Amino acid sequence: VQLQASGGGLVHAGGSLRLSCVASGGTFSSYNMGWFRQVPGKEREFVAAIRWTGGSTLYANSVKGRFTISRDNAKNTVYLQMNGLKPEDTAVYYCARSGGNLLHLKSEYDYWGQGTLVTVSS
Repeated sequence: VQLQASGGGLVHAGGSLRLSCVASGGTFSSYNMGWFRQVPGKEREFVAAIRWTGGSTLYANSVKGRFTISRDNAKNTVYLQMNGLKPEDTAVYYCARSGGNLLHLKSEYDYWGQGTLVTVSS
């Protein structure tokens, strides 16, 4: 299984970005997917997750109402639409695959993408 994240970049505060993560290998539609982010020197933190059906989503409180996770099982792709970006959203964003249930926990994920850098300027 390989996960390829893209879509990061530099944006001003208040702007928007959409991250994409394409999966190859495995059966994408059978797995839950999540996004995490990490700032150098800090723990990788949960951002958002979506169940394999696409019918249930979960968000960190810090991004609720601003970020939206979605998936297209026909394209083996999960998205993270980020609106109202803030400087504190600056991080490397990682997508990951989970067969588990506690989707806010890193330990529930077995495959990770390489990360895409999001930088929000003030």
